[in-house]
Amino acid sequence: MQKIRIKYFTDKIDKLEYIEGKSDWIDLRASETVELKAGEFKLIPLGVAMELPKGYEAHVVPRSSTFKNYGLLQTNSCGIIDCTYCGDEDMWRMPVYATRDTVIKQNDRICQFRIFENMPTIQFDETASLDNENRGGFGSTGKQ
Repeated sequence: MQKIRIKYFTDKIDKLEYIEGKSDWIDLRASETVELKAGEFKLIPLGVAMELPKGYEAHVVPRSSTFKNYGLLQTNSCGIIDCTYCGDEDMWRMPVYATRDTVIKQNDRICQFRIFENMPTIQFDETASLDNENRGGFGSTGKQ
């Protein structure tokens, strides 16, 4: 089992909880109330900093209900937090763009994360041909 040291910036959000067997993703919460107008960009503070294990990174993505409930799009599609972002002031945040006027209340579950092992060291070997069958190009598998 990996242990992760975590610092909370407020006691007004629920503590993070990993529920074995339920999901590999852990919900993150807004650590303060944030109001956005349609077309506005903000960084939503998530109220935590973590020391991830060496050789791991966190992927932060919206929850499946984030757009439906708040009209928010995460501006970088997937946030990547590497293990060196672990200082006392390195609070995690979610960059969002509002498609409508919205309010995220303190402690609302707004996004989720999981950790992944870093990519192994690789080497590229240039070649004139990959010697494999072509699948038909990008988007060639159709709609169904």
